[in-house]
Amino acid sequence: MTQNTPLSPLPPLFPRPAHRFQDAPHRVLSAAQLRARGVSAAQTSAQCLPGGPWQPLLPGVYLLHAGPPSGQERLHGALLYAGRPPASSRRTLPAPSDEGFGEAMVTGLAALALHGFASAPDLEALHRVDVLVPRTRRLRSTRYVEVVRAAALPPPVRLAGVPVAPVERALADAVAGAGAGDAEGVRRMLTEAVRSGHCEPGSLVRELSAAKVLGRPAVVGAVDALLAEGRAAAEGRLYAMVREHHLPEPLWNVELRLPGGPELGGVDAYWPDLAVAVELDTRAPRFGAPEPERRGGNRGAGRTEDPQWSAYAAKRERLERLGITVVHLTPRKLREATEQQATVVRTALMAAGDQEPAAYVMVLPR
Repeated sequence: MTQNTPLSPLPPLFPRPAHRFQDAPHRVLSAAQLRARGVSAAQTSAQCLPGGPWQPLLPGVYLLHAGPPSGQERLHGALLYAGRPPASSRRTLPAPSDEGFGEAMVTGLAALALHGFASAPDLEALHRVDVLVPRTRRLRSTRYVEVVRAAALPPPVRLAGVPVAPVERALADAVAGAGAGDAEGVRRMLTEAVRSGHCEPGSLVRELSAAKVLGRPAVVGAVDALLAEGRAAAEGRLYAMVREHHLPEPLWNVELRLPGGPELGGVDAYWPDLAVAVELDTRAPRFGAPEPERRGGNRGAGRTEDPQWSAYAAKRERLERLGITVVHLTPRKLREATEQQATVVRTALMAAGDQEPAAYVMVLPR
């Protein structure tokens, strides 16, 4: 009696053990990433049959477990869908560690949720994820993914392991995508952006202007309040900088005038004994200005002079001709580099003692 030869074991479905897929962030992978891990299109389709362990999430993107995706998985899936390379360049397989996001970044409400906005919906509750891509990408919005295009992309911020648009751009895209019934929500987000220090009002209004949403009712009523609140916040930081860095106490918010002559203009802080003035640049952006360069405008061509900046420059020139040193500070630098700005002011105060005495000017409350 002959002994039966034992049957050879069936080849496994995957050439690599299943645990090799645990490294996928939130277990979401694109078709290209699966191929790079040795999984063919036929094997992927077999896993996604009804009752199978996987499921398609978006075109070319797969969820490697049964059940609904989490908010983070939907986020990763949206970036994988929007970040996949054009068909003409898909022959080169990505390395298994390649996250596959390309140039895509999260924007809109999903980005604001990642930035920590209390007024933005929770990531798990969002029915739509906006993804910012280059304008040249031929990509359609699908399912829960809304594709937003830009001529030039802003530098992304890395949050929760994914690339996210800066607050100003994310807000502009959220406002652009908001419905008419979302006016109150839009106002809350704009107010929180400035009040909580996420961004400066000037840069926010410039982004809203570039997105052509300044004329929307929810935005029109908020802009003046944003600029006023931003100036108050900048003045508060200036007061704190003088106090915390032990600078001499100046005269605050004063008008300068020549005796019997014209007004020279107002300054935010003035040290009369040293003839040093500080001025905050809180100019409101010009709403009719050409689009900023990162949204496709050409700042060098046909550029017109900013009348507000011209007034600032003319006032500074008048004061400096009289021997008054003018230190120009921006709200952003006060917020992000307070110690550096304090050094700038202190240096100007120390250098004033070595200069020729300034002309006598009258100092009046503003």
